[in-house]
Amino acid sequence: MKLNKIDVFSKNELEQIHAASLELLLDVGIKVDSEKARALLKKNGAEVNEKTHFVKFSESLVKEKLKTVPDSFTLHGPDGTYKATIDVEHTEFATIGTPVKIYDPDHKKGIRKTVMADTINQIRIVDSLEHVICSHIDVWPNDIKYTALHAHCIYQWVKNTKKPYGLGCLGRLASQDMMNLTSMIVGGEKELMNRPRLVGFMNPTSPLHLPQIMTNGFEVFAKYRQPTIIAPEALAGTSSPVTLAGLVTQTNAEILGSMVLSQIYNSRAPIFYGTVSHVTDMRTGNSAMGSIEMGLITAGIAQLARYYNIPSRGPGCGTDSKLLDMQNGYERLQTLMLAAQAGINYITCAGTYEATLVEALELLLIDDDLIGMVKRAMEGIKVNDDTIGLDVIKKVATTEQKGVNFLAEKHTRTHMKQELYFPKLSDRNRRSTWYKKGEKDVITRAGERIKELLESYQEKELPKELDQKLIKYIRDVEARNFDDYKKAEDLMVDSITLPDGIEIKDKK
Repeated sequence: MKLNKIDVFSKNELEQIHAASLELLLDVGIKVDSEKARALLKKNGAEVNEKTHFVKFSESLVKEKLKTVPDSFTLHGPDGTYKATIDVEHTEFATIGTPVKIYDPDHKKGIRKTVMADTINQIRIVDSLEHVICSHIDVWPNDIKYTALHAHCIYQWVKNTKKPYGLGCLGRLASQDMMNLTSMIVGGEKELMNRPRLVGFMNPTSPLHLPQIMTNGFEVFAKYRQPTIIAPEALAGTSSPVTLAGLVTQTNAEILGSMVLSQIYNSRAPIFYGTVSHVTDMRTGNSAMGSIEMGLITAGIAQLARYYNIPSRGPGCGTDSKLLDMQNGYERLQTLMLAAQAGINYITCAGTYEATLVEALELLLIDDDLIGMVKRAMEGIKVNDDTIGLDVIKKVATTEQKGVNFLAEKHTRTHMKQELYFPKLSDRNRRSTWYKKGEKDVITRAGERIKELLESYQEKELPKELDQKLIKYIRDVEARNFDDYKKAEDLMVDSITLPDGIEIKDKK
């Protein structure tokens, strides 16, 4: 049988958390910065306080909108040939993080700032992986103007991979750019809406807050039916109660409130019920992504997603280590395995360390291998007359011929590829053979394979007319001024703080 899913809540406990979340939504509500979003919520039956900007949601409104959330959808690559279905039954894997630094063993500190060449390399490596279906903007280039970064990444995505791509809901203007550029690439808005290419990220701010910039982008992703991850990043003990049940209750309310808004924007807009929540280390005040509690929170979110029949997203391979060391390894595996055993449908997990702040291309290959191992574990042990193999056991055990074992048997040849996982990077040689091959560790072996993959990669050549249109659009994005952002995002301020904390100011 297959490996059983782990549950951290009983049926009664799930009901208790659901009821408590509904109480929060009804008694307190969620602070919604966007005036437009508040007006839409009010029109659909929510109670809006225009002084505090808090919006209260009735149980009936939540239940009504839950009915229209799809339980499955399919992601496509830029040319439409690659596809991956996300549903409530199966598990797929993708990358994670927004690093601005990258592992570089040739640098004196072992890391350096990321540049666009690193972003391109990351997209290309993910394209080659067996188990990772989607890259996101997981390498944020420091040599590109921040307000044009999304446009440059879309351009490199179409030239360097057959797989779908993920981006943050970085405001109305940037999100519309993403849709415009991708529509040009795939042959129009209708094609983009019918066969989604992009994954969005909507992160409510805990506790109970939908920030304006990200909410604006969320509307665009919903309008174009691009599947969007709703994932609060609450930290137990600082931005949520220290109790995990309290954190899950609070973030459940944040997700449900965001879900209602998504379905008001566009009925049947696809979403992921997600999390990237973890805990605060009470000794340092720092977040702890490699904690065992992050795995428990993720398991709880998986159960709630099944309760609402919505595809789930959760993190794996989380680590707080600053090195490619043993801590990095054991934290990666514990969070990945818990997410998989919990039944998360879309596990974002590959390529980063130091709380997702640093990228390592080598980890992309290692994580792909880890995912392969976890997928094999989740298959469990298949039991039938053929796999029990009584005939071959009797034959080998009773032969009088010396040196006979199971290696030469047809039964072994028939079943070995299904029964055994063959890791690509693990060294299983004897020590003497390992010495002869240069005494290389897994990071060195991964680095050599990265070099081979990148040297042999052939960038896709775009049709000349399309290439020119995309380049012109990017130049127009780069030419925008601060007033363009103020107008697009409905802001009356002298600066904009983006969801990741970066501030854009008028240079006047």
